[in-house]
Amino acid sequence: MLREVLGSIFKKPATNRYPAQKLDMPDKYRGKLKFYPQKCIGCKLCMKDCPTGAITINKLDEKKFEALIDLSRCIYCAQCVDSCPKKALEASGDVELAQLDYKKLKVVFRAD
Repeated sequence: MLREVLGSIFKKPATNRYPAQKLDMPDKYRGKLKFYPQKCIGCKLCMKDCPTGAITINKLDEKKFEALIDLSRCIYCAQCVDSCPKKALEASGDVELAQLDYKKLKVVFRAD
């Protein structure tokens, strides 16, 4: 047992130093959703394909739309990203989504 203890002193740790060092997420990681309202055409395919109903697309004006995304319901499957014909949705590498206030998990994206 002493050999194991002494041998582990010189080995690199197997764990990450999170949160002291931020994680580098791999490409194509399915984290928090981003919505680009200027690309949205209002087809609502993302709403139809979302298995949990976490996305709501509302029409603001002619050719202007907003997205309400409920992150507490989202399972981060990225089906909405795959089904959007104009690539108005994107999965980011943001994984720090924990909130104490439930209302902060409902995100509204609208064009300025």
